[in-house]
Amino acid sequence: MIRKIIHIDMDAFFASVEQRDNPEYRGKPIAVGSSKTRGVVMTASYEARKFGVGSAMSSQYALKLCPNLIFVPSHFDAYKEASKKMKEIFFRYTDLIEPVSIDEAFLDVTENKLSIPSATVIAKKIKQNIKDELNLTATAGVSINKFLAKVASGLNKPDGLNVIKPGETEKFIDQLPIKKIPGIGKVTGKKFETLGVKLGKDLKKLDLQFLLNKFGKQGKYFYNVVRCIDNNPVKTNRIRKSIGAELTFSEDIDDIGTMLLKLEEIAGIVEKRMNKINSYGKTLTLKVKYLDFKQITRSKTLKEKVKTKDELFEISKKLLSSNNVEKRPVRLLGIYLSNLNDKKEKH
Repeated sequence: MIRKIIHIDMDAFFASVEQRDNPEYRGKPIAVGSSKTRGVVMTASYEARKFGVGSAMSSQYALKLCPNLIFVPSHFDAYKEASKKMKEIFFRYTDLIEPVSIDEAFLDVTENKLSIPSATVIAKKIKQNIKDELNLTATAGVSINKFLAKVASGLNKPDGLNVIKPGETEKFIDQLPIKKIPGIGKVTGKKFETLGVKLGKDLKKLDLQFLLNKFGKQGKYFYNVVRCIDNNPVKTNRIRKSIGAELTFSEDIDDIGTMLLKLEEIAGIVEKRMNKINSYGKTLTLKVKYLDFKQITRSKTLKEKVKTKDELFEISKKLLSSNNVEKRPVRLLGIYLSNLNDKKEKH
């Protein structure tokens, strides 16, 4: 059976909620985040994106691109409420829903609650429901698997709908710029450029072993997706892979004592999160980002699960003090636990 998969991606979600709830922001370039020196843009409205402002960009750089940019503090309660209502709309059509984040999800509508034969019709209805009931817009991608549905939803935002039909998949992938393939960022994209790979049809010419040698495990993913091999089902139960927390500092920290105090604070946050979901891990990873944005991670795997703040702190302290960690000012520290106890969680 050919599957019918929809990928729904809300448009500039946080910024759109702010513009919906605050008429004075409508039609203006806004960014959800902080304008402080170390501030970061969480989401930018489409009016701001025209100037090149984007998510995860430093606030100061965003202001250089768009001097009239308006910074708006985040209101997560409003975003969560909108996300909840969005999912309620999805459930009218199918129970096979895989949330990817607060503002996007995959839906399998091969067999749906309303017995609608066309996935495109369902996608149109969902988009209209979201517009009518939430006063927000979403973009939808429709195809035979999750990979193609996600690629399709990224082609004509905002408020778009793109369908890749079963008979069109090979032609579509052949002409697809590889930078549009999820998982290919700037670094990987440059590697492919040096190999003369620009489109999906170029990537098809590389055999599996070559890709594995060049890109490791990702090589198999690249090999499969350009051949339309993606049998991953829409997963209603997602397994949590890690628990963690991190802090970005308003000023660089170059004093080891202050770093340790911050690590202890982060360890306390992680402990609360572990206890909340009753999940613990054996592998601890320390994340360090320096003043020049260079980022490193150092990990240690224990025989027993780490369960307390003190254990988290002691292991993190040793990793930070190890010889292979550079001793220079840092702007961010984080602690993450993986290799968790096998426990599926519904999201």
